[in-house]
Amino acid sequence: MWEIVKSGGWLMLPIIACSAIALAIIVERFWALRKQQVIPRHLVAQVWHWEKNKQLNDEKITEMRKGSPLGRVLAAGIVNRHCNRDVMKESIEETGRHAVHELERFLNSLGTIAAITPLLGLLGTVIGMIQVFTDLTLHGSGDVSSLAGGISQALITTAGGLVVAIPSLMFYRYFRGKIDELVIIMEQEAIKLVEVMHGDRSQEEKRDNNA
Repeated sequence: MWEIVKSGGWLMLPIIACSAIALAIIVERFWALRKQQVIPRHLVAQVWHWEKNKQLNDEKITEMRKGSPLGRVLAAGIVNRHCNRDVMKESIEETGRHAVHELERFLNSLGTIAAITPLLGLLGTVIGMIQVFTDLTLHGSGDVSSLAGGISQALITTAGGLVVAIPSLMFYRYFRGKIDELVIIMEQEAIKLVEVMHGDRSQEEKRDNNA
């Protein structure tokens, strides 16, 4: 394997570096984008239980904010739960934008790797073919080993670039789709929290007016 990489020339070094970075990003994003990690189950129900039992204090809000991206979004709304609906929704949306940015961390780097590694392979192809034609000019067509070396370098760098780019692009698209799915669920949970909080407040106001 090392001999094949070595015969690809110096351009194999950045391709290998890109492959290591892409692998690290893929593993990290798989760990960070676990659904249970981003969107803990029954979190809105738990918040509502605390609110009904007068247990929703600053300590629980801080714990929730540190626990997950959804917790940060909900905590922003809970802090403003005594304000009107628009203020609560605006605070949730602002925090949600930051949460989405965090979910997308390193994805631009992965997409860049998917884009540049084929170009590095293509550059290796061009350099290899230049070497082939230079050898043809200097030695003619009789030196087969020299020609084979240039062609081998061209093919190896092209293959190396594609081997890195194809899975990088696949995982980039996969993580993009997963983030979109998580964001939709987070929006649904946040809307549910707003409706529950303000719906209950409206009922209390009606009871007070009737009394």
